[in-house]
Amino acid sequence: MVHVEQAIVVEGRYDKNTLSQIVDAVIFQTNGFSVMHDRELLALLRRAAATCGLVILTDSDGAGLVIRNFLRGALPKAGVLHAYVPEIAGKERRKAAPGKAGLLGVEGMAPESIHRALRDAGAAVGGEARPAAGQITKLDLFTLGLSGGADSAKQRQALLHELDLPGYLSANALLEALNLLMTRDELYTRYGETL
Repeated sequence: MVHVEQAIVVEGRYDKNTLSQIVDAVIFQTNGFSVMHDRELLALLRRAAATCGLVILTDSDGAGLVIRNFLRGALPKAGVLHAYVPEIAGKERRKAAPGKAGLLGVEGMAPESIHRALRDAGAAVGGEARPAAGQITKLDLFTLGLSGGADSAKQRQALLHELDLPGYLSANALLEALNLLMTRDELYTRYGETL
């Protein structure tokens, strides 16, 4: 598994699952075309682009192109990179038949192809997974009452609202977003006593 400095946005959960097995990075998913109507997700992607950078990695079919072009217009040019997977005919193992374009998507790509696409886009790819020092952990979320408690969902919703993050983020997705936006010390300084 290699570390990627920038956050990555992909189309769906299968793409995210494939990527999470081969790269250490914050990974967002557009949930297909729903990103076009999700102002909170777009705001989060803009923040990711501004803080650590964002790589758009969509399938090479028509739907992927539409999503990529929408994001190209909705996100700032600064901080956004575009990674392209090769056009390879085939179908993913989970599917009974190939997609409309007959091409493999991100989820069907070999790890080497994804690494190459990220490098070619200019993403900072290299080294092993980042060390956990200074990272916000699940234990921190538990300690702050954001997970594992009777009132955790309500506390999480309040924090999500305050940070202008999508309200539907799970505890795991919140953890990724927090690590993107702040350090562990900043989290405790800012929210340790108010939560």
